[in-house]
Amino acid sequence: MQSEIEIVLPASRARFVFSARTDVGRERKINEDSFLAQSPIFLVADGMGGHAHGDVASQTVVRVFDEHIARDTPSTPERILDAIHSSNDAVRDLSAVDDYGTAVSGTTLAGVAFVDAGDDVGFHWMAFNIGDSRVYTWDGRTLTQLSVDHSAVQEMVDAGLISAVEAEHHPERNVITRAIGADESVDADVWLLPARGRHSFLICSDGLTKELGTSEIARLLAAYDGTAETERSLADVLVDAALARGGHDNVTVVYIESVLDDPGQDADDDSTRDRATGMHEHLEDTRPRSQG
Repeated sequence: MQSEIEIVLPASRARFVFSARTDVGRERKINEDSFLAQSPIFLVADGMGGHAHGDVASQTVVRVFDEHIARDTPSTPERILDAIHSSNDAVRDLSAVDDYGTAVSGTTLAGVAFVDAGDDVGFHWMAFNIGDSRVYTWDGRTLTQLSVDHSAVQEMVDAGLISAVEAEHHPERNVITRAIGADESVDADVWLLPARGRHSFLICSDGLTKELGTSEIARLLAAYDGTAETERSLADVLVDAALARGGHDNVTVVYIESVLDDPGQDADDDSTRDRATGMHEHLEDTRPRSQG
């Protein structure tokens, strides 16, 4: 199902069109994925499996963000960071409940939020990730992975020990190196993108990317015609494709298209981009490493 909402801003307006879907897949009995898709926050959480109740961990992240972030109004970088840290605390608290024993609950987190970064900088998309759920951008022709996986195989790729193709089939491809709930403090990759003009984002759990390569996902995005497929959103198309390929894991997709009309600033203004990446000491320069 596709949703649309418009937010009126002081000197402009922002429109969001988005869809989301999660599915247990063909082989799993429990869906440990969760998502939140309501302006200004869009995210996917993929819980760690087994007796640690990954489904509850991912649901807890969604609950915390829903409680922290006001709906249908721009958020702030500070509130998003606070929600990330509060989510980590809440998931860690799950491990202290008797029903969970000594197991550590955990979940990935990936998403984008529409934020007001301040008078000197303006409205931005704030992207964030912990673990191997992903954030992509789509410009109508090219699908670009914006986030960098926090995983054992990604570290091997970065070190030049294996290729990206080998990583897709490596026996340790499910081992993640960061997760919500794993440690007392959480280290998220966060970065800011000027929101003016048009932007499209794809957020997904690894249940999608295990089944479909980047080129296949891009082909489905390019071929989608919303006027012809009124009963199926882009999230439906992508999830169905992953299920058709085998659906070996839970699969979750959130897709967002945004338009922000801002007559006072060109969307390609590099000076604004530079100020955004350097603003706020707590954000520092934590943008993900180059995908090249």
